[in-house]
Amino acid sequence: MAIVTNTFQTYGAIGNREDLSDIIYNISPTDTPFMSSIGKEKAEGTLHEWQTDALAAAATNAQVEGDEIAFTAVVPTSRINNRTQISRKSVIVSGTQDTVNTAGRNQELAYQISKNAKELKRDMELVLCNNQSAAVGGAAAARTSSGLASWIQTNINAIGANGATGGVDTPGILRTNGTQRAFTEAQLKGVAASCWNSGGDPSMIMLGSFNKQKLSGFTGGSTKMTQADDKKLVAAIDIYESDFGSMTVVPNRFSRSRDVFVLQPDMWAVAYLRDFQMIDLAKTGDAEKKAMLAEYTLVAKNEAANGAIFDLTTA
Repeated sequence: MAIVTNTFQTYGAIGNREDLSDIIYNISPTDTPFMSSIGKEKAEGTLHEWQTDALAAAATNAQVEGDEIAFTAVVPTSRINNRTQISRKSVIVSGTQDTVNTAGRNQELAYQISKNAKELKRDMELVLCNNQSAAVGGAAAARTSSGLASWIQTNINAIGANGATGGVDTPGILRTNGTQRAFTEAQLKGVAASCWNSGGDPSMIMLGSFNKQKLSGFTGGSTKMTQADDKKLVAAIDIYESDFGSMTVVPNRFSRSRDVFVLQPDMWAVAYLRDFQMIDLAKTGDAEKKAMLAEYTLVAKNEAANGAIFDLTTA
């Protein structure tokens, strides 16, 4: 059908209001499963220290009647430490931009602050889970905290060729990546047993998306069921029943895909030297400046209660 001559169309119009939705769609993940599941405590300095101890191995302990008592040497506690790390996000918004009528948010500054808070938590989750070493820092170098992957060394499945564990008593030592291999149920069972033998009671398996799918393929002693009425195939494992207790399977977007952690959450904590805080920065122009920061470190109350399977394939 032909268009009537001189029909005024939108293509040439000036002044039509933009059709901009008042909803801002943001699919970036904000969940922080590791940080959300562990404890919180206070740090008093940039070098945060704590002590670990263990009971002596069980013995038959049969004594002769009337025998003189012999005293066992006292084993001192182990003194462990980690460095605090400062993580920060900042924003500057002009006075005009914070005043104009914006789509999707009432005020630009408030929106950016809310966004920064979510990003800061994501950054911290990455730091806490990472294979990162503790560093003292200096005038031109940031202090860093040792992450989860560099702490665990007691209960690990045989690591990939050329790999090496980190340093539990010396958290400045990174673990060395080895040759990657496929994730198997035998590896998981072995680490669960090792944790239990060490006195641990792990309740969480934390892993990336690829190996979460691999775990869902483990057969164990279960049979996957098809629910005919609901036309639903249950093909995932969210709770793994091991010989040593139930463990919740938790995918983590920010832990390394090549690592699978078997964790006892109450044996970990984040120690804050400075908890989350907002800082109003000096105003030097027609703009508002804000900074949000936290200073924190990862506390491994006793890494021997936990385990890991390192050097796994991710594709």
